[in-house]
Amino acid sequence: MAAAISAHNEGARVLLIERENRLGGILKQCIHDGFGLIYFKERLTGPEYAGRFIEDFFKRDIEYYTNAFLIEARRSAQSGYELLLQSARGMIFVNAKTIILACGCRERTSRQVFIHGERPAGIFTAGTAQYLVNIMGKMPVKRCVILGSGDIGLIMARRFTLEGAEVEGVYEIKDSPAGLARNISQCLDDFDIPLHLSSTVTRVFGSKRVEAVEVCKVDKNFNPIESTKRTVPCDALILSVGLLPENEIAESLSIDIDPATKGPVVDQTLMTNLPGVFCCGNALHVNDLVDYVSQSGTSAGIAAAGFALSERELVPVTYDKNDFLYALPQYYDKTKGGDLTLYFRSRDDVKKRKVEVFADGKLLKGKKYSRIVPGEMEVLNFDPEKEDFTGITVVMSPYG
Repeated sequence: MAAAISAHNEGARVLLIERENRLGGILKQCIHDGFGLIYFKERLTGPEYAGRFIEDFFKRDIEYYTNAFLIEARRSAQSGYELLLQSARGMIFVNAKTIILACGCRERTSRQVFIHGERPAGIFTAGTAQYLVNIMGKMPVKRCVILGSGDIGLIMARRFTLEGAEVEGVYEIKDSPAGLARNISQCLDDFDIPLHLSSTVTRVFGSKRVEAVEVCKVDKNFNPIESTKRTVPCDALILSVGLLPENEIAESLSIDIDPATKGPVVDQTLMTNLPGVFCCGNALHVNDLVDYVSQSGTSAGIAAAGFALSERELVPVTYDKNDFLYALPQYYDKTKGGDLTLYFRSRDDVKKRKVEVFADGKLLKGKKYSRIVPGEMEVLNFDPEKEDFTGITVVMSPYG
């Protein structure tokens, strides 16, 4: 919606395609607060945050389809792209000069984290459990184990506890939490829910319904330590083991994908290597805050509305993979110029580090951090200026 609104404001004719029957995405089921602190300078719940955009969206004459799916996207023989949609109105063909991919992300499943056992009822992703409780009004657990310390898993630990269920514990295979520090404090510490670091679930017991899970500690290579195995009786296993950008459309168009982010490679305007195709939000990389998702959507909408097919002069943005999980955008288009908003995550939990950005050895931006953790995305904004340079490098080093 942020992309559609900003593109419309720039004078573009916009079509929004939504696969659900209502606008709002995942925010419809996120009834906790904490949204909007950056974008609206207010503390809102998920439905309230989405409601602001829905209200703004409906003030404009923007065409949209709900219960609609993009079946196929391909480059047009003339220019732009040909899209095939399936909707409640039937099959629809659309010609578009530009496309913005804002498909969000999906949750990893038990099979993607190699848990042994049958496939009994009672194994839920955290997002599915959240939908069942907050949208359907169903309580799917009485006593559960949560695998992974992602933010949705932490929030559901609190939600289940408030609804009368017992959360035996949250198990995280890494030696540090994956979620935001505020969620560790507010969702686990405040409710005395144990967090087991360097621990994982290795097996599920039960045929028709989950009856127990096997948990154990792991070594530094994430291998289970046999002597620490124990069985935890429970009726449900909740998975909060990471998110994957939803990029089947990008892959079908042969767009370059960054193996670190699992999203498209983009420049500072959020355009992919395919001219006229932009990507934003969690489809680009997994964000901590919805405010950053909205900001990138707004940027992509403006860029897509102003797109003109022209030559691009891309210079790479590089970083040390020993220090950073990822940094993006992966390229800077010198023909477009303007500010560059750099998003990055550290590979490890580190203290007293400075992050500096150089263009051919010239310092463009630097910032000191008392601590950087992989679970929290960091943002740097700067102007590379108009000087001639062949590459941008992001460097992390200790200080003090």
